[in-house]
Amino acid sequence: MLLVREREKASGLAGWQLSHFVLIAAFLLFVVPPMIEVARFNWTTEQGGHGPIVMATGLWLLYREYTKAKHLAAPGNRLLGFGALLILVPLYIVAGITGILELQVFLMYAAVVAAAYLLVGGAVLRACWFPILYLAFALPPPDQVVAVLTQPVKIAISGAAVKFLYALGYPIGSSGVMIQIAQFELLVAAACSGLNSLLTLSAICMFYVYLKNKHDRALFIGMAFLVLPIAVLANFIRVLILILITYYAGEAAAQGFLHDFAGLLTFAAALATLMAIEALVTSRRKTKPAAERIDG
Repeated sequence: MLLVREREKASGLAGWQLSHFVLIAAFLLFVVPPMIEVARFNWTTEQGGHGPIVMATGLWLLYREYTKAKHLAAPGNRLLGFGALLILVPLYIVAGITGILELQVFLMYAAVVAAAYLLVGGAVLRACWFPILYLAFALPPPDQVVAVLTQPVKIAISGAAVKFLYALGYPIGSSGVMIQIAQFELLVAAACSGLNSLLTLSAICMFYVYLKNKHDRALFIGMAFLVLPIAVLANFIRVLILILITYYAGEAAAQGFLHDFAGLLTFAAALATLMAIEALVTSRRKTKPAAERIDG
């Protein structure tokens, strides 16, 4: 009996070593190199500066959700999983050769999801759907997509900020992509540069909503619909702050430390607004049943 147990342990250890060796080799070959490039060229910029936060919180949440769902693990359909990898891996290699980093990392992300499907199956992936989706926000989106999504919002926010400050009596106006306040001129692109992280800001707000309300489907959906408007409102506040800093302290101040401070304030304003709305809704939902019991 003891000999049989020793053989089972040895065979299990050998299987564990082989499977993990393959996974580690694939990770080092396909995941680490493009992520190093993302860290060097995207996470060091204002547009992607919040990527490490998303990656760290996303991996933590993925681990937490996986530990709850690992009892559902079962190998996925091989035809479907390997078929996806046979398409994704060559495309990943081509993207790496052409130097299109944004496309390469998203193909890598899709290939990792396909490999995870093969290993643990669809039930586990469905249980971990939010952290899997959330982690995609740590990857840099194509610049053309960002421009198409944010350009109309930039114009609307800058126009609203100019009208708001003009109504308060500030000597401000705008012409095309230029905002002029007193003797200073600002490009709309510079004033609204925080919109480049609009998707990331929305993702972090969704992270908070998911942690707080994932078991309350109605509240989760309702709060999720509020994330994007709140993110836009936070960027509107950021534009106001940058314009006022330029007016009172000059262009140098608006592009220095205070510029970064305004970005941090954007996140703080968005999260604070989201928390305040959630607290208000939760308190009203708690007091309403109590009022109904009293009336009854």
